[in-house]
Amino acid sequence: MTPDDPEETQPLLRPPDHSSVPRSRRGFLAAFAAALGPLSFGFALGYSSPAIPSLRRAVTPAPRLDDEAASWFGAVVTLGAAAGGVLGGWLLDRAGRKLSLLLCTVPFVLGFAVITGAQNVLMLLGGRLLTGLACGVASLVAPVYISEIAYPAVRGLLGSCVQLMVVIGILLAYLAGWVLEWRWLAVLGCVPPFLMLLLMCCMPETPRFLLTQHKRQEAMAALQFLWGSEQGWEEPPVGAEHQGFQLALLRHPGIYKPFLIGVSLMAFQQLSGVNAVMFYAETIFEEAKFKDSSLASIIVGVIQVLFTAVAALIMDRAGRRLLLTLSGVIMVFSASAFGTYFKLTQNRPGNSSHVDLLAPVSAQPVDASVGLAWLAVGSMCLFIAGFAVGWGPIPWLLMSEIFPLQVKGVATGVCVLTNWLMAFLVTKEFSSLMEVLRPYGAFWLASAFCIFSVLFTLFCVPETKGKTLEQITAHFEGR
Repeated sequence: MTPDDPEETQPLLRPPDHSSVPRSRRGFLAAFAAALGPLSFGFALGYSSPAIPSLRRAVTPAPRLDDEAASWFGAVVTLGAAAGGVLGGWLLDRAGRKLSLLLCTVPFVLGFAVITGAQNVLMLLGGRLLTGLACGVASLVAPVYISEIAYPAVRGLLGSCVQLMVVIGILLAYLAGWVLEWRWLAVLGCVPPFLMLLLMCCMPETPRFLLTQHKRQEAMAALQFLWGSEQGWEEPPVGAEHQGFQLALLRHPGIYKPFLIGVSLMAFQQLSGVNAVMFYAETIFEEAKFKDSSLASIIVGVIQVLFTAVAALIMDRAGRRLLLTLSGVIMVFSASAFGTYFKLTQNRPGNSSHVDLLAPVSAQPVDASVGLAWLAVGSMCLFIAGFAVGWGPIPWLLMSEIFPLQVKGVATGVCVLTNWLMAFLVTKEFSSLMEVLRPYGAFWLASAFCIFSVLFTLFCVPETKGKTLEQITAHFEGR
């Protein structure tokens, strides 16, 4: 069938009717299969927190991390993920969404296998780099796959499950790290990508991608498999997918507006400082004099999972803009309060004036001010809850919604590259920033960025709740 075929120019499916959701539930299973990629990605992120203390205690001939190596062990995964974002953007349009997800399981399993058998620090870093590459591909492709198979009335719910699986993966790493040493923890990391490989083999390609390949019958079959109905879908504009990305396209508001919004959302997400908090959660709680920092990290993980789940459940009712704004305001106050804790305690006896987040904090006398200690713990928990409600899941969801087909691969690749490069800079330099600005200054700076993120949401981010992907594109084009 050619693009000029009259049948091809007819709407594939009826206009959306949000009053009902199709009866079949295989679409939810397909979304779960794709979300196992973000689960693996979360496990890889959370792996460093319990693994670094374990590797510090390692005895020869096992590899052992010093301060500098521990810093790179935590941060090198973000460099691999930045490269994975570029690779994922290239694969997205050429290999398709499904095959890209299948391919990303290879570096996940291979990376954790290299870590499991590591005999030196270079092998550890190489394994982390491979898992990071897989993280970059999964963090780009999974949201796109889910948004393109999702019925409009539940796209917010399913799209938010990407971040929910990420935080579940982080929590899983924390819980497993409580009982497993670093090698067995890496073995466990191979399980989610292997399960994703098995499930995704049984799932279809997205209908939108099949339509861009002029595979109309396969697209119809995919819709029937996923939802048992064709109701509520629109066909992408014919021929748009063949234009490809050209710099001249950036002159069009339908391209440059979502492009700037997507990149800015990813930058603000990392400038909030959340990745630095999660990578070194245990040592941050030790600095705050929490008695059991390992337990504290697990508490943080549970809070993330609970509030991300809440966000997923209310996303399609409350809308993206409201949750982003609420999330940003919560983070402003909680980051400011956490900075205030460090300001009030900086000159107290037993409080370290030299903050090194990569080294264990020495035993210090317990501060008599129990209230201040709980201010630190409460502020951190509130920050994590606020982030989980909005700025955790929504930037990834919006990234998968706002780009038109002809630039989706390149645009999402740039967004993911921005996210992971910012994650690397924040993670690698967070301890140095706390040295220069003092701990209170670092958290107050994060609070300032959160203020800018709220203003950006109010003035620049459109509401995409309940709209089809074609309606969102039409909004940016002024149609």
